[in-house]
Amino acid sequence: MMAAGGGPAGIGMTSARTRDRLIERLREHGISDAEVLERIRSVPRHLFVDEALASRAYEDTALPIGFGQTISQPYVVAAMTEALIAGRELPLERVLEIGTGCGYQSAVLAPFARKIVSIERIGSLARRARLRLRELKCHHVSVRHGDGLQGWAQLAPYDGILVAAAPDRVPAALLEQLAEGGRLIMPVGRGGVQRLVRVTYRDGRYREERLADVSFVPMLEGVTP
Repeated sequence: MMAAGGGPAGIGMTSARTRDRLIERLREHGISDAEVLERIRSVPRHLFVDEALASRAYEDTALPIGFGQTISQPYVVAAMTEALIAGRELPLERVLEIGTGCGYQSAVLAPFARKIVSIERIGSLARRARLRLRELKCHHVSVRHGDGLQGWAQLAPYDGILVAAAPDRVPAALLEQLAEGGRLIMPVGRGGVQRLVRVTYRDGRYREERLADVSFVPMLEGVTP
């Protein structure tokens, strides 16, 4: 199923044993897709965090990346990716990601789509992620500085939309940008815990499933430099 854009293995500063422990933990928590697990193993997560936190990069935990944002814990990244691609035999043609952050989710998702448009409202994070993804040869991932609540209608419709921030409710603009058979994976709700949902658009109807309880930063309107 994997497409171009796999990038370097990135074992680098961490031992295979460290990564194996992370993968085993994800399996214990229900992640079963072999390709998703291998992608989590191979993406160099330590490159997406500050050097001072690099020794914790392969713990199954969220870590700060500045600007009040975090890099999502590997389990959540794996679960959202697995929910997006479940049952698919071919790479998705076009995926919209909302909330690029440091670019880690984009890098994990890269082999499973032919084109990824990733929107980040914080300009400094968008520029940093763009450089990192370019270094990892994820050339089919396009990072845009914009308001994620509006999606990116210019390239719609999308086979998949993945959102890494939590609004009060699913934004209508994102639903309208789903292709027939497309899936939207996102957290919804306020407070410390939100519900992770998968919305599938088929035959003019939206079907929503609750997948798990998660904790994400709130989804905010507008952009910052």
